[in-house]
Amino acid sequence: MSKLNDARMKLRGELEAPPALRRFGSGWISGVLGLVLGVAGLLLVISLIAPGVLAIPQTETLRDNPWYRVGIHFTLISAFALSALSLVLRRERTLGTCGVAVTLGAALIGGSQATAEISSHMPLFFGVDFFVLNVLFTGFLFIPLERFFAHKDEQPIFREEWREDLFYYLVSSLMVQVLTFLTFLPAKSILTVAPLTDVRAWVVKLPFLVQFVVIMLLTDLVQYWVHRAFHRVPWLWKFHSVHHSARSMDWMAGARMHFLEILVLRSMTVIPMYVLGFSAVAMNLYVFMVYLYSTFVHANLGWRFPIVEKILVTPRFHHWHHGIEPESVDVNFSIHFPFLDWIFGTYHLPKDRWPTEYGLPGHPVPLGYLSQFKYPFRRKPTAAEPQPAKMDD
Repeated sequence: MSKLNDARMKLRGELEAPPALRRFGSGWISGVLGLVLGVAGLLLVISLIAPGVLAIPQTETLRDNPWYRVGIHFTLISAFALSALSLVLRRERTLGTCGVAVTLGAALIGGSQATAEISSHMPLFFGVDFFVLNVLFTGFLFIPLERFFAHKDEQPIFREEWREDLFYYLVSSLMVQVLTFLTFLPAKSILTVAPLTDVRAWVVKLPFLVQFVVIMLLTDLVQYWVHRAFHRVPWLWKFHSVHHSARSMDWMAGARMHFLEILVLRSMTVIPMYVLGFSAVAMNLYVFMVYLYSTFVHANLGWRFPIVEKILVTPRFHHWHHGIEPESVDVNFSIHFPFLDWIFGTYHLPKDRWPTEYGLPGHPVPLGYLSQFKYPFRRKPTAAEPQPAKMDD
């Protein structure tokens, strides 16, 4: 066990290596890419072997496409080649060795030609493939953007607490079936009591663009007040403080949300678009868009949008919501349209300024997923923990 722990710490040390050991040509970049692609390939191969348990039904069409297996094959070859390159270039061979090992492991259990042993979906399944595709897509999209257009240039990819936030990605992806069921349960219950047949028939006939914009407006209005309640109601704040405990802002920071807050926030924001009967295409596109948008506004991007930020939420606008200074408390609750904060008196966007730091004063929220999950249920807050203001009359 001690040897395993030593190896884990050695690997973590390599991933979080100082800038001097991460320069181009040192083998760090190829080693990290090789390890990431190797782990991704291994998990995708495992999901091919047991799709009924470890894959979501929505990816079935994708898995049946021969190009999907070609993609896995290319991923494993790239992982092996990059890991081998790291072994050649880097004096410390931990990254390259681990990358080669997981790639060979994926090949030994079938690689891209792995056959399904559990094909029929079980009553409860876990989205392993969803997790991999999710992280690869957002990571390869936002990491280069954050490298070239960073707000904080000194912030590394593997910044402090990156493991906690990656684990949040894992949990939300694995539990996608449970989250989806519970998210839509309140909206479906409302329709059972009030079918709203005529209203739904009228809404679904609206032009697609109108539907999409109205969905954005309605969900943002609901989200604004739910979000504000999580800040103002002491017991709810205990859950939401987990999200605000992130000390760094980047593409992973938005994933840090307590499981119960995810359920409440999603179930409330789903109600208007599902109950009113917007088309499935408009709803699905909005869900995809808001996922990317949430990642975008949390990202470590220093882009300036002098005109756009008056109409739409930008990273600078949302970063002020996460700022640690007193002027950042209870401001900028909107996720799409800043005018909601302007109307309700919570708008804050100082000209040409960003927050100095992020997180909570005193940093009362502990590290680690399980500790953060249990944190809201503690009876007494710590002395350093900020208390939310009372709800406005």
